Amino acid sequence: MIIAFFMGFASGFPLLLTGSVLQAWMKKEYVDLSTIGLFSLVGLPYTLKFLWAPLLDSYTPKYLGRRRGWLLWAQIGLIITLFILSFTHPTDSTTIASVALLVTFFSALQDNIIDAYRRESLADHELGLGSAFYVNGYRLGMLVASAGGLILADYITFPQVYRLFTVIMLVGVITTLFAPEPQILANTPKGIKESITAPFKEYFSRPSALLILFFILFYKLGDSMAGHMTIPFYLSLGYSTSEIGLIVKGFGLSATLFGGILGGILMLKVSIYRALWIFGILQGLSILGFSLLAISSHGLLTLILVVSFENFTSGMGTTAYAAFMASLTHKQFTATQYALLSSFMGIPRVIMAAPTGFIAEYSGWVLFFFFCTLCAIPGLLLLRKLEKLAV
Repeated sequence: MIIAFFMGFASGFPLLLTGSVLQAWMKKEYVDLSTIGLFSLVGLPYTLKFLWAPLLDSYTPKYLGRRRGWLLWAQIGLIITLFILSFTHPTDSTTIASVALLVTFFSALQDNIIDAYRRESLADHELGLGSAFYVNGYRLGMLVASAGGLILADYITFPQVYRLFTVIMLVGVITTLFAPEPQILANTPKGIKESITAPFKEYFSRPSALLILFFILFYKLGDSMAGHMTIPFYLSLGYSTSEIGLIVKGFGLSATLFGGILGGILMLKVSIYRALWIFGILQGLSILGFSLLAISSHGLLTLILVVSFENFTSGMGTTAYAAFMASLTHKQFTATQYALLSSFMGIPRVIMAAPTGFIAEYSGWVLFFFFCTLCAIPGLLLLRKLEKLAV
């Protein structure tokens, strides 16, 4: 559980360095909202990581073993590309997008291996609580990157922030060096051909294979679309980067940690489908809080309440979501099958979030977040059908 927490931290830390922190940097340099929205596309590696996952299942690096060996290489790549990113400038959109794309590639590669490591190290009955520890570590990593970055940006430059954060990535390297290597099953794939064909053949032989992929695609669609534009939203309301860092990220993290742990504990008592139902409904309703914030007096108390509720429900939903995906993977093909599932999870955050800047500009903030709330409905309808097939 402790290793899951620190690996979650290493996994979540780089995510917002090409997300909200980069958005704030671009906003400060007067980059328009439409361009900021399109920058979600630099996260494409998160949706394509199933393409290289078979290599992670079939080949073992010379040092540290199959999982930790690959993990160390991914983390070294992350450190180097984050350092290079600090020397780019938001107005040079081609250069900064190219480097940010490399950052997300190594971040996605790291996610591949950590997901496989967690599945192979935890027993089935530990997945709910283990996912809660992982998600909380993930959220803490996001907090250090986003809240820390936004607060520091009031005192030092954004390039200096990114250079400082390359040092924090050493937390992941230290965890990798000291973590035990999971035991390799005797019947794991042999060679790249088997690593490519066997995982997909096993997964798509299941009667509900396609339905599961569509459910994963839509379950957090509204939450992902809303989350992509929250930093420009807060800034447009007049909140400072320090207020966003302290309140949005600080209170948000506390609410997320509590929601994640409570979600993990509740999943010891209720079925995974019941948890997905309860958490999914609350997650969708919480998005409406942003519409209320847009028409409120913009006080700090209102911001705290809206952010806390949204992060609390998101923490619960993500815990159930991660545990559900982990339970679907076969331990022979952990990296490839989890990569397939999590790639679909990343589509709303990357591809479907790309036009959110245009939508927000056209509709205004109130209607935009109401639309995001409606986008939560298809996932719940698919969950209903999926639950009936599982009975």
